[in-house]
Amino acid sequence: MIKVLTGLLLSVNSLQPSLAAEPQPALISPPPPVERQGLPNLQFGRVCPELQQAIKGAVGGQSSAWSISVVDDRGQLLADLNGGSPRVPASNQKLISSAFALDRLGPDFRLRTQLLRHADGSMEIVGEGDPDLSIVEMQRFAMVVLGQGGARTAQTAAGPVRLMVREEPRQRWWPNDWHPADRSYAYGAPITRLALTSNALHMAVMDPAARLQRVLKTSVQKQGGQIQMVMVDNEGREATLASSEEEPLVLHSEDSAPMHALLSLANTESHNFTAEVLLRAAADDWDVGRASLANTRWMQAQGLPITGMKIRDGSGLSRGNRVTSRTIAALLLRMSRHPLSSYYQASMAIAGQRGTLRYLYRGTPLQGRFWGKTGTLTGVRSISGILDTPDGRRFVSMISNGASAPNSVMGQVLTSAQRLSRCPSWSAGEMQPGVPG
Repeated sequence: MIKVLTGLLLSVNSLQPSLAAEPQPALISPPPPVERQGLPNLQFGRVCPELQQAIKGAVGGQSSAWSISVVDDRGQLLADLNGGSPRVPASNQKLISSAFALDRLGPDFRLRTQLLRHADGSMEIVGEGDPDLSIVEMQRFAMVVLGQGGARTAQTAAGPVRLMVREEPRQRWWPNDWHPADRSYAYGAPITRLALTSNALHMAVMDPAARLQRVLKTSVQKQGGQIQMVMVDNEGREATLASSEEEPLVLHSEDSAPMHALLSLANTESHNFTAEVLLRAAADDWDVGRASLANTRWMQAQGLPITGMKIRDGSGLSRGNRVTSRTIAALLLRMSRHPLSSYYQASMAIAGQRGTLRYLYRGTPLQGRFWGKTGTLTGVRSISGILDTPDGRRFVSMISNGASAPNSVMGQVLTSAQRLSRCPSWSAGEMQPGVPG
């Protein structure tokens, strides 16, 4: 049974002005993975003049604000406008962090929250950032702390139970270049290992550690016990545990939804907290700088064109991120050849049907034929994904920084890529020598 975020959490994400969310769709088990194929290699020798002209016509006099790339399933760059210019991608960044996480961790990986007992008898709660960690689960932890079912044991009768709560230091709760105003909204909630309802209510929970302590203390008191909690810096605690000769005993564990569901939450619903946790889990490092570097190295290892790319976070809320439309189109092509490609595509929104694309392109030939990821910040609009055409798949990436009426342009480009999937000039045997822009 897949865990689903509460209706309250989903509703507060709809308040986000830059990364809109829709109700989470029912998740269907994806088909078996395909066999691994070769790494992508974009081919620049042949373009479709009609598609290239259609894209130029769509952007009009604002070409300098756009980067657009269209690639077929053989790696041929069919059309390209400023495709090598790095731009702020907004939530298209999630396509990068989610691919990294799926490749590194697999579709069945789960984030765990555990209650441990050490050799000296001390107890400790540790977590990995489950975005759906609930108050009910915390109540179950409290019951175990007091001795199964909340019964008063000799230990609890003698005095308060001492419980350590391991968490990241406060300076790591947000990427340092997130705007202070964003941090107060639910979409910019702090990224912590123990995050009840993703550290969001109607707004961000600014001190999630204090909230967690209140919930645990109240739960224990309702069971007739007392608890004394000590917050422990995770980084220092890791060093202590590494030197210990005995493994702690796991008294209780709560698991997140599996990776393929977390991917859907990140890409279909554009949930920032989940994307940030996936980046850290894939890198096995909660320092966002080091995790971003690991993601960059992974991209390079995939043989992708990463010139000008800068990764600053996993969600795209950072304006320090930079990526080109060619990089994202090549990543989409790469993941289409990955053994887990079906999970990656299944994590995306669908035009006219679900997620952030639910209300876009309804009643058009694009409905149900474009799987993608949207992105929006002030002055930034992006959309990238997989377009099903009569002549095979097209991997499309569009990023605008400073364009007016970007939604209209994006619809025109997608429609043109579908309509011109069989290039008229190619059918007539015409070859084009290079890629403009």
